[in-house]
Amino acid sequence: MEKFVIKGGKPLLGEVTISGAKNAAVAILPATILADGPCILENVPSISDVSITLQIMSDMGAKIRNINKTTIEIDTTHLMQVPIAYDLARKMRASSYFLGTLLGRFKKACVPMPGGCNLGDRPLDQHIKAFDALGADCKIEHGMIEVHAEKLTASHIYFDKVTVGATINAMFAAVKAEGLTIIENAAKEPHIVDVANFLNSMGADIMGAGTDVIKVRGVEKLYGANYAIIPDQIEAGTFMVAAAATRGNVLIKNVIPKHLDPITLKLEKIGAKVVINDDSIRVIGSDCYEKTSVKTMPHPGFPTDMQPQMTTLLTLANGTSIVTESIFDNRFRYVDELRRMGADILVDGKVAVVQGVEYLTGAPVKATDLRAGAAVMIAGLIARGTTEIEDIYHIERGYENMVEKLRSIGADITKKIYSDVSVQEAL
Repeated sequence: MEKFVIKGGKPLLGEVTISGAKNAAVAILPATILADGPCILENVPSISDVSITLQIMSDMGAKIRNINKTTIEIDTTHLMQVPIAYDLARKMRASSYFLGTLLGRFKKACVPMPGGCNLGDRPLDQHIKAFDALGADCKIEHGMIEVHAEKLTASHIYFDKVTVGATINAMFAAVKAEGLTIIENAAKEPHIVDVANFLNSMGADIMGAGTDVIKVRGVEKLYGANYAIIPDQIEAGTFMVAAAATRGNVLIKNVIPKHLDPITLKLEKIGAKVVINDDSIRVIGSDCYEKTSVKTMPHPGFPTDMQPQMTTLLTLANGTSIVTESIFDNRFRYVDELRRMGADILVDGKVAVVQGVEYLTGAPVKATDLRAGAAVMIAGLIARGTTEIEDIYHIERGYENMVEKLRSIGADITKKIYSDVSVQEAL
């Protein structure tokens, strides 16, 4: 069993560099299936979700070559239509992207129901709605999603709700469909724009990504391309909150500041100082934070993936803060872990009432999902005493070299392997 062990109470000081965006990478990697030649991707994060995606592609016959630590060459020229292993697909939500890319290339796909973090009901009905509009038949049997089409034809797609995954899958299926596809009520997150830019770099004709109407004019072929993935806004936001929570002073490099506006505004509102540069942000903590309200919304609103981290910071703010989760049903599961550490939080459905306390104390906790793991890490950094975090595989799904990065800015954190007979420090 692997754990993170954190001795809290130390301010984070120094500089940290943000990796490539997890949410963009896990979509752009499958997108290479649509290319007729090799693709070179830069700024690829070294996280388990990327490793799983590459393993799935390798099993299908893709040739993958590591050029350096963050650059990968992928050649899907001789890809085979083989079933995707259930034990791989169930480990991440992004395995659903193989539906759109395989459908776009082979006019058929068979993918196990995806897994990932348990954040409540996340059905694939909007994905299926998009595929159906483009002329594909869809069915779910024996835990497998099967889609196939004699021909993909452009259509008008209107999503019943804003959905990142279905927006990306609709673009994947439409890039080679005959005619002009119009996608309305589309998601606008930065990684939507990044995926569209990558597809355009391969020869696709996509307009409007980043707005709620995306137009995709089908093309006959897509070609190999070189592309650099955007920085991870959620990793950057996590370090911003960690710097503020520990009352530190951290320069966060390799970011797109515009992507971080909702986080910046909340930190400034409660009393942190944020200095914005061209491609970096400095966060300087305060001795005193004030209450606020937070409501998660689709981009450009406050991101749901930053809600647990922000809630952790608000446990130390003066007064009562209200946090409303409007995206996922089970996003507050981490609250029980924070309560173990002395947080005063009451959850009623999708609303958390956070009463500020003087301090948190270290305790044995677990990461209930990826962003919950980031939250308990921040809690461990600000707590008095030692915090041990179990189920850290959730954290490693989306954060690259978190122990090394936190250590580089002053955190007392180690990764340890626990067994029945011994304890071995792994890092």
